[in-house]
Amino acid sequence: RAIKTNQDLLPETPWTHIFYNDFWGTLLTHSGSHKSYRPLCTLSFRLNHAIGGLNPWSYHLVNVLLHAAVTGVFTSFSKILLGDGYWTFMAGLMFASHPIHTEAVAGIVGRADVGASLFFLLSLLCYIKHCSTRGSSARTWGWFLGTGLCAGCSMLWKEQGVTVLAVSAVYDVFVFHRLKIKQILPTIYKRKNLSLFLSISLLTFWGTSLLGARLYWMGNKPPSFSNSDNPAADSDSLLARTLTFFYLPTKNLWLLLCPDTLSFDWSMDAVPLLKTICDWRNLHTVAFYVGLLLLAYYGLKSPGVERECNGKFVTNGKQNANGHSCHSDVEYRNSEIKPSFASKVENGIKNNVSQRTQLPSTENIVVLSLSLLIIPFVPATNLFFYVGFVIAERVLYIPSMGFCLLVTVGARALYVKVQKRFLKSLIFYATATLIVFYGLKTAIRNGDWQNEEMLYRSGIKVNPAKAWGNLGNVLKSQSKISEAESAYRNALYYRSNMADMLYNLGLLLQENSRFAEALHYYKLAIGSRPTLASAYLNTGIILMNQGKTEEARRTFLKCSEIPDENLKDPHAHKSSVTSCLYNLGKLYHEQGHYEDALSVYKEAIQKMPRQFAPQSLYNMMGEAYMRLSKLPEAEHWYMESLRSKTDHIPAHLTYGKLLALTGRKSEAEKFFLKAIELDPTKGNCYMHYGQFLLEEARLIEAAEMAKKAAELDSTEFDVVFSAAHMLRQASLNEAAEKYYDLAARLRPNYPAALMNLGAILHLNGRLQKAEANYLRALQLKPDDVITQSNLRKLWNIMEKQGLKTSKT
Repeated sequence: RAIKTNQDLLPETPWTHIFYNDFWGTLLTHSGSHKSYRPLCTLSFRLNHAIGGLNPWSYHLVNVLLHAAVTGVFTSFSKILLGDGYWTFMAGLMFASHPIHTEAVAGIVGRADVGASLFFLLSLLCYIKHCSTRGSSARTWGWFLGTGLCAGCSMLWKEQGVTVLAVSAVYDVFVFHRLKIKQILPTIYKRKNLSLFLSISLLTFWGTSLLGARLYWMGNKPPSFSNSDNPAADSDSLLARTLTFFYLPTKNLWLLLCPDTLSFDWSMDAVPLLKTICDWRNLHTVAFYVGLLLLAYYGLKSPGVERECNGKFVTNGKQNANGHSCHSDVEYRNSEIKPSFASKVENGIKNNVSQRTQLPSTENIVVLSLSLLIIPFVPATNLFFYVGFVIAERVLYIPSMGFCLLVTVGARALYVKVQKRFLKSLIFYATATLIVFYGLKTAIRNGDWQNEEMLYRSGIKVNPAKAWGNLGNVLKSQSKISEAESAYRNALYYRSNMADMLYNLGLLLQENSRFAEALHYYKLAIGSRPTLASAYLNTGIILMNQGKTEEARRTFLKCSEIPDENLKDPHAHKSSVTSCLYNLGKLYHEQGHYEDALSVYKEAIQKMPRQFAPQSLYNMMGEAYMRLSKLPEAEHWYMESLRSKTDHIPAHLTYGKLLALTGRKSEAEKFFLKAIELDPTKGNCYMHYGQFLLEEARLIEAAEMAKKAAELDSTEFDVVFSAAHMLRQASLNEAAEKYYDLAARLRPNYPAALMNLGAILHLNGRLQKAEANYLRALQLKPDDVITQSNLRKLWNIMEKQGLKTSKT
C-alpha cells in the first residue's frame, strides 16, 4: 500500500504532500494514521515511480544499491575500530550477508530501514571526525553540523534513525574518552573536559528538538493499532504484558544469532504470550539479561591489576613488552582526562609495527557494539509507547551492526588470547564458517521472496492465520478458486474473527455466484469489524440484484454513515463509502426517483477521495439530469465523465444519445462509432448505435447492428431484448422472433419478454405458441392491459380459423 495505492507517488499529486502524509499516504494528523513519517523514503519511491511506474525492477535495484552502500560505509566504520586487517573484512562480510536483512532489502518497503541506516552511519562517522578534530581545528563544528543533518535525514527515512545521536554520545564518552561509569559524574562536577560536555549537550539539544518536532508534526498523538498487531499490548494481564515484553528482545537476539526461522509477519499469535512465571521461555529471558549485564560490566569496569588492552595484557597501567600502554584507574584520577586510544594490536596475521595506528580497546568496542545493538532497538521495545508489531525483522537492520561488531571483536579477542596456532586457526575458520552459513541462509531466504506465493507459504509455520489468508489472495489472482477457498478457510480455522479474511472469502463466493454463502460471510465480517465499508457495499449489491431493494437501501445508507476515524486505510474506506452512495443512487434511479438519485450522487462527489475513479458517477449524474429533461446540466456531467476518463464507453453512448436528442446528429454518430472503436467486442455499443440508426430510419443498418449486438452479448438480456425490438421495427420478424425467444429464455419469469415473444409469434402466424406465451405473461402480470388486448385479438383470429383456444 505504501507504493501501489499511495497517491503521493503520482505525478499529479504535489510533491509537498509527502511532507504532510505518513508512509502510506494518509494525513499524519488523521486519527487512523500509523504516524510513520518517512518522507525521504516516500520521495525515493516517487522517483522510482517517475522513472519506471510500477515496474519492480528499478525499486529492487535501488534497494540493493543502498544495501551495498551501507555495507561499504559500515566496513569503513569497522576499520576505525578494528584496523586494516581481516577482522574488519569479516565484520563487513557478516553484515553484508546476514539473513535478517533479507526482508529489508528484498522487500521494497524495507528501504526505509536501509536508507535510515546509511545516514545513521554517515552521522556517526561525522561525529567521530568531530571528536578527532575537536580543539585543534575550526572544521570540527562543520563535522558536528554534518552529524546533526545526517541524523535528521536518518530520522526522515525512518523514526529510529534519531537514535544515532545517543550512540554518538556513547562513542564520545566511553570510546573516545574511555570513561568508566563512576568517572562520568566527577568529570561533569569538576568540569575537567568542557568540550566533551558541550558536545554531549548539543547532541541532547538536537535530539530533543528532532523528537519534539516529530511529535508536533504528527499531531501530538501516538498511533493506535489493532490487538492483532501487538497482542501483548492489548492484554489485560500486567504480568503477561511484562513477561512478554521482556522476552521479545531475547527472541530478536536469537534471530540475529541463529536466523533459522524467518517470517514476513510476526503479528497475531506468532509469538504466544508469556502468561505465567512457570513458562520455560522465562529462562531465555533471564539468560539474555544476565549475559547483557556481564558484557556491559566487562566493557565499563574500572581497570584492575591486570587487564586486557586490545588483546594484550598490561599490569597497573604500565607499558608491556610489546610497547602498548593503557592507563590505570590511579592515573585517571591523578591526571586530566584526555582522549586516548590503545595502540593497534594483532589485527591480521602479523602485527606490523610500522603500520600501527591508535585503536580503541576491546572493552571500548564492546560498549559501542552494545550501544549499536540496544539503542536503535529501544523504540521497538514497547518501553515508551506501543508499536504495531510483535517482531519485525527489518527493524533489526541497524541493531545488526552492533551484533556483527560484537561477534567480530569477540572472535578477535579469543584469537589474540589463545597461544596455539591450531586454536587461532579454529577460531578464525569458525568465524568464516558462520559467515558462509549466514550467506547460504540469505540465498535460500531470498528465494522465498521471489514471489508472493513462495513468501506466504514460507510463513505458514510461524503465522498460519496471516500466511494462509495472504496465500488465498494470491491463489485467487491465479484463478485457483478451490485452492483459494481452502486457504481462506484454513486462515479462519486459526483465527476465526479476522474481518479481512471473512470479507475475502465472501468476495470469492460472490464472484462465483454463491450469493447466500457470500452474504453469510459478509455479515460475519461486519460483526467482527462494524466499520468495514466494503462488506456493506457488496452486501447491498447482492441484495439489490436479488430484488430486495429496501434491504439494499438500508445497507447502503448505513455504510454511507460510517466515519473514517481510527481506520488504518481511510482512503480505501472513503472509496467504499463513495461506491455505496453510487449504488444507492442507481437504486433510486431504477425506481424512477431521479431527484433522490441526484441528491445521493452529489453526496458521493463530496465524500469522494482523490484516488476514486469518478467517470461512472459523473455519467450517472448526467443520466439523472437527462431523465429530468435538464439537458444543459446533463451535458455538463457527460463532459466531466469524458474528461476524467477519455475512453469511458458508457459516457460516449449516453452523450451520443443527448446529442441526437438535441439535433446534433453527425456529432452523435461520431460518439457511437468511437464507442465501438474503443471496444469492438461489446454488444451494448452496437445496440445503442442501432437504436440511433433506427430513429434515423436507416433500417437495414439498424438491423445489422442489432444482430451484431445480440451475437456478441447473447447472455445479456437487455442487449438481446433491445436487438429483437429493433429487428421487429425493421420488419425483420423472423430474426426478431429468434431473439425474443432467446430473451424469454434468459428471463423466463419476466412478463414483458413473454408478451413480446407472444406478439411476434402472433405476427408470424404461430398462433398457438403465441397464445401460450400471452397466457404465461398474464399469470405473472394478470392486470396487463396490452397483453389482455392482444390475447383477445388472437382468440378472434383463432376462432375464425377454427382453431381451439384455451378459453373454450
